[in-house]
Amino acid sequence: MALLTAPDESPPGTRPLIRQVDVVTVLSLFVFVLTVVPARFVVGPLGAAGTPAGIMAVLCLGWYLSSMIAARTSPIRGRQPVRGVIVLFSCTMLASYAAAMQRQLPGLEANAADRGLILTAGWAGVALLAADGIPRLDRLEAVRRRLVAGGGFIAVLGCVQFFTGLDLAGHLAFPGLSTSTSYTSLLSRDEFNRPMATATHPIEFGVVLAMLLPLALHGAVYAGEGRRGRRWLLASVILLVLPMTVSRSAVLGLAVVCIVVLPIWPAVWRVTALLVLGVFMVALRALVPGLIGTLTSLVSDIGSDSSTVTRTNDYIVINQSFAHRPWFGQGFGTYLPQTYRILDNQYLLSLVETGVVGVTALVVVLVSGWILARSARRACLATGDRETAHMAQCFAASMAVALFSFGTFDAFSFPMVATLAFLVLGCCGALWRLTREDGEDGALGGAAVSGGAPGDQG
Repeated sequence: MALLTAPDESPPGTRPLIRQVDVVTVLSLFVFVLTVVPARFVVGPLGAAGTPAGIMAVLCLGWYLSSMIAARTSPIRGRQPVRGVIVLFSCTMLASYAAAMQRQLPGLEANAADRGLILTAGWAGVALLAADGIPRLDRLEAVRRRLVAGGGFIAVLGCVQFFTGLDLAGHLAFPGLSTSTSYTSLLSRDEFNRPMATATHPIEFGVVLAMLLPLALHGAVYAGEGRRGRRWLLASVILLVLPMTVSRSAVLGLAVVCIVVLPIWPAVWRVTALLVLGVFMVALRALVPGLIGTLTSLVSDIGSDSSTVTRTNDYIVINQSFAHRPWFGQGFGTYLPQTYRILDNQYLLSLVETGVVGVTALVVVLVSGWILARSARRACLATGDRETAHMAQCFAASMAVALFSFGTFDAFSFPMVATLAFLVLGCCGALWRLTREDGEDGALGGAAVSGGAPGDQG
């Protein structure tokens, strides 16, 4: 089955099943596995790299590479900056692995370095598959909808867990999968349950919701007749559960979404949004007394609380490790918490594990998603397509949340949020490519990658 094939004009119901399975179908299944199957379940021998979503991501890379065997099926058609970004990131991870192999690694660190390569392959797979394989803007919209649906599902699980303490995801069982030994069913802060749904930690859960919130807002704002209520309900549930994670990273992520999305809205929308947000906070304070105060203290105490002090001390502790291996680090994945310490800052952790080169590549990955989405927005505004321009800004907001939150926790240690960041990067690349094809060819997608214009409204 090729990634990109000639358009099939026959009615969907008359096509063979294999012809109806495209990249978006595979990505939709991947989103389902990523959000619905708890990330704490792994294939035992693979450890942290053996989550079902991680395994499927590696298979996506295999599919992508195998399609390059013949020119007719090759996904490489025209410019695509994500390819260069992923090649750069992958090469830095390989260089870090080679640097790690130059020293005598303990068994645990050697295994962790191997897992790091598997994770890198999976992240590259989903990013490349989305960037080069999504054929049309309406199919990209389908991926967005399914991401939001997955976010709504885990938000409902999180809401139940917050109010009842019942971990519904923890009662699931999958043949052949085992639960990670580091899994804790329920955490709390200031007597509040901290939900994690199918994620591995409340911080990860909160940041995932923050990344999906702007995508949910786009669907709600541009919902058609008969779907508006359902889509606003999804966005509301995600917004409601986000502060229930009692996570500073989640709250700051929400602030990033507001800063990026609200300025592009008309004045009436902005005023309405601020009023609704105020009513929401009052209602949340009445519904869950003390929660707003706890969240406020989390943000206002930055710089003085124990969590921040610990993060500040990290700079002093890792100085020696960085000084010994400044360029390529000690190896991606080898700075193990049980051997060294927990670094609640992915940029700092990448500096130790992959050096200056690696952390630079990571910043390039995250910033490129923002730049591609913003570039797509400008292209859409030039053609008068305001709906797609709004979607581009929402994808940019999602990447901005990742860019910011990677500095507040060790994101690569959490499989759901790390994989989601690369999937969103791929979607930004697809949006960039499709908006340019629209401008150059006068239709959504060129003849090589498009099955016809989806008829989006401006």
